[in-house]
Amino acid sequence: MLILASASPRRKELLEQIHCKFLCRPSSCNELTAIDEPNPQKLVTQNAILKAKASVDKNNPNEVILGSDTVVALNNTIYGKPRDDQEAFSMLKNLSGKTHQVCTGIALIKNGQIFSDVCITDVTMKSLSDEEILNYIQTKEPQDKAGAYAIQGLASIFIEKINGCYFNVVGLPLNCLYNLCKKADVDL
Repeated sequence: MLILASASPRRKELLEQIHCKFLCRPSSCNELTAIDEPNPQKLVTQNAILKAKASVDKNNPNEVILGSDTVVALNNTIYGKPRDDQEAFSMLKNLSGKTHQVCTGIALIKNGQIFSDVCITDVTMKSLSDEEILNYIQTKEPQDKAGAYAIQGLASIFIEKINGCYFNVVGLPLNCLYNLCKKADVDL
């Protein structure tokens, strides 16, 4: 059985979708920020490892722990979850009409060994008017999403195209996870 080091409803739904048996054990670690690590791929990988390590139960060393972290990156700027509506507006205004990257790092810990990978998906968002952004923010959907939007939700109408894994943009790249599990000899 897999231990998910996250309380993310989206990650839970994606694991349920593939009939994975898992328990949630959200981690409580101090995550790195873009100030600590400005490279989005390294940032999400390091945070995924930190989350997985923080959820290890020393009394159950044979558990397999899954940590994951997702950010949105545009040029040299990393966008996590917005702190408030004003930051959500700023994020969406910056992403409007541009192609950005969604980066998700995943890490498995099995018998003290760490296996990790990162998945990157290019997402092109249509040009948004201030009114569209404000109306979307009023739905409260952007509040706990990297980049202040949910591709699987109301923001789906703003996405012109993606190049890469859709599930990565939702929050857990399932093919990447499957391949990492195979490498770690973990049966999903």
